[in-house]
Amino acid sequence: MPSSLYINNFKRNVTDKYTIYNSLFSALPFSGIANVGALLPILLQACMEGYAEGKSPMQIIDQFFEQHTHVKKDDEKIDRLFKFVQYIERQVVLFDAIEDAAFTTVNDMDGAGSLKALYNEAAFAGKTQALKNKLRKFKVRVVLTAHPTQFYPGSVLGIIHDMSEAIGKNDFHTINQYIQQLGITPFFNKKQPTPYDEAVNLMWYLENVLYQSIGNIYNHIASEIFDSEYDSDNPFIELGFWPGGDRDGNPYVDAATTLRVASALRSAIIVCYYRDVRKLARRLTFSGVDTMIHSLEQQLYENVFRPNENNRISKQELLQQLTAMRRLVQEKHHSLFLQRIDSLIHKVKIFGTHFAGLDVRQDSRIHTQVLVDINTTLQSQGQRGILPAKYAGLSQEEKIKVLSSLDMKLDTRLFPKGITRDTLESMYAIQSIQQMNGEAGCHRYIISNCQSAVNVMEVFALFRLCGWKAEQLSIDIIPLFETIDDLQEAESIMEFLYTYPVYKQHLKQRHQQQTIMLGFSDGTKDGGYLQANWSIYTAKENLTAISRKYDIKAKFFDGRGGPPSRGGGKTNKFYASLGTNIENEEIQLTVQGQTITSNFGTIQSSQYNLEQLLSAGISNELFSDNRMLLSQHDRFLLDELGKLSYEAYQDFKTHPLFLAYLQQFSPLNYYSKSNIASRPSKRGSGGGLRFEDLRAVPFVGSWSQLKQNVPGYFGVGTALQQMKDKGLWDDVKAMFRNVLFFRTLIDNSMMSMLKSSFALTQYIQEDPEYGEIWKLIKKEFDLTVALVLELSDTTQLMQDDKTGRASIQMRDKIVLPLLTIQQYALHQLHKTEADTATKEIYEKLITRSMFGIINAARNSA
Repeated sequence: MPSSLYINNFKRNVTDKYTIYNSLFSALPFSGIANVGALLPILLQACMEGYAEGKSPMQIIDQFFEQHTHVKKDDEKIDRLFKFVQYIERQVVLFDAIEDAAFTTVNDMDGAGSLKALYNEAAFAGKTQALKNKLRKFKVRVVLTAHPTQFYPGSVLGIIHDMSEAIGKNDFHTINQYIQQLGITPFFNKKQPTPYDEAVNLMWYLENVLYQSIGNIYNHIASEIFDSEYDSDNPFIELGFWPGGDRDGNPYVDAATTLRVASALRSAIIVCYYRDVRKLARRLTFSGVDTMIHSLEQQLYENVFRPNENNRISKQELLQQLTAMRRLVQEKHHSLFLQRIDSLIHKVKIFGTHFAGLDVRQDSRIHTQVLVDINTTLQSQGQRGILPAKYAGLSQEEKIKVLSSLDMKLDTRLFPKGITRDTLESMYAIQSIQQMNGEAGCHRYIISNCQSAVNVMEVFALFRLCGWKAEQLSIDIIPLFETIDDLQEAESIMEFLYTYPVYKQHLKQRHQQQTIMLGFSDGTKDGGYLQANWSIYTAKENLTAISRKYDIKAKFFDGRGGPPSRGGGKTNKFYASLGTNIENEEIQLTVQGQTITSNFGTIQSSQYNLEQLLSAGISNELFSDNRMLLSQHDRFLLDELGKLSYEAYQDFKTHPLFLAYLQQFSPLNYYSKSNIASRPSKRGSGGGLRFEDLRAVPFVGSWSQLKQNVPGYFGVGTALQQMKDKGLWDDVKAMFRNVLFFRTLIDNSMMSMLKSSFALTQYIQEDPEYGEIWKLIKKEFDLTVALVLELSDTTQLMQDDKTGRASIQMRDKIVLPLLTIQQYALHQLHKTEADTATKEIYEKLITRSMFGIINAARNSA
């Protein structure tokens, strides 16, 4: 289908509908709304014209009040600005709902990347059997995290979902009611959410979207590709879950929370089965089957409303009962409604009684600290310690020998409440979860900031100290390599572990499989966009090679965020471009915040994006061609580009005003006040902010709200220019045409730049202190834009993705007044004459403005 059709569909089903339904806001029967609705278009026009004329946000806001209102007092101005913020927040929600409703008309659901297209391509190439063989072992694991990039509370998410359905039906009356509901629904949390609150919010997507979309995909593969003769245990798609298990830097996650979330996940999936069984019972009214289905319905009811250890139903029991019903229907009742039984059987195979596997994550430095604390506490109580004297001074091999010999069962009550006790309790909790939800319920322990083989063996030792026997340790210990230096050391660390007898035996118990996590977010924050992505690519190649050498199947788990600078963007294209030198039996990636809403917010968008991921991983192997192969010269070019961009980024990062600039002109300091996440916005408890303590989410998100998106391109232009100066431009252009990985990197960087707008902050160039750094960023931005357009032979950023480009531009237009208000508030806050009370009001205005800006961008943090 031609792209012009999709852009026309976008205009008709998104742009035009937004114009129509947006007019309903001005008719809301609430205080001051009509006046705000009338004035907001005037403010938008003032912003567009003002920035074109080189005006500052302060000039635009002040002139707007002077020319178009009778407002004179500062407190009246602030009150009006708050009303604008609230109004725009709701405009963003409306646009989200309209775009969700139009998803199937502006995206080719059966086009490239869909399962239907994949099957047709395989059939045309005579590779149908190869496709089936690959599907029997390949899967995608989507891990939902609670990182603070989601500014919609649960109540608003529900409104978006319901409104999109009403818009899809053109139900004007219901849409109008939902718009009224939006008008009086709070858009912010009055208090910071707990980790359990975050888990419950994310479970909404599990129950209302992913349960259906993943089931649909399984049904399609089983019936259309395997002709209803699928006989493998591979579920195609698995879900992972971090809220309640991710304790890295989050002091509010404890073992009790982990257990509570695991129990909630079990309850959620049993509720889903109960609903399906009740519907199925209305169809399976045949003799013999009716009593079986009602018996199962009663069991599930008991599991939901009166759960206890004695009535706990297992995945195996569910499958046995459903399979028995299926057999009876097939043999005695003409196979009537057999597909509906099969559909439920498929869901049980996918989700078991755990729904999503709960991952536990902690920083390696905590494990080191805990082991030392255990040793000290035991000795203080007159017991024998677990570590020898001068343990800290031992070599890596000596430490690992000590750690491998530990074998006892500690009583957690020996330790006071704190990080040591909770770490041990979390390991005992994993045992309890496996007993309740099966091994799939919780079997992965992730080590953040993993820098050595000692860090891995520390976790192995801690499990042994909690009573786990080495030969029965049903846990995948997953090192997370994040910084550029860690990525370079990863190969040698894993080779040591693969050859160390104790760990080698552990891997044998885990079916010769090793999951390795790689962090895109901190990699980019540490080394810049190009170098981080190229370092991760080469690390995967090296880790694949060393794993294959020792007959280990490596599985890569990518810690990705929403925007390109955190490994997001057009993620499926990355996986389609990896080639055969990188292990490809699973795609594992984190999905968080806005990306969950935008990619998995509806059943249609969820199914589309999951199919894109599945198809990318499979086609990478089935239809690999020269676009995925890197020649030695390509590798030389990428090495050079990575090195040059890294140097440019490091020079910029070490600028004495780098962090101060971000704090002065962006809302960086206000993430912790937004009440969107339980986790603190920075590591450590010190008062000052250091770059190394700054988390990737507020770092990237702040650049996004500043509309400069530095992490998504800085250093790219400088690297391309230097390659041009070296006479290698034609080589780089050829690589862009022929190497899908490099082209995907550049395409994603274009997205970051399209979402940038320096007109908003052009006033900073006149600032005596910060003008220099603004000009430095703008110069790199202009250079990068010019060179990537020349590289791609295009005249516009994202020229080939017309609907994506149109969506970004529409969203940017909606929030332009909001961005202007935020910059105005930041400027007023920093004015020395502002009193404490006034500063608090401006701080609140800055925090409130963050919500709509982030939500409108959809993948900005």
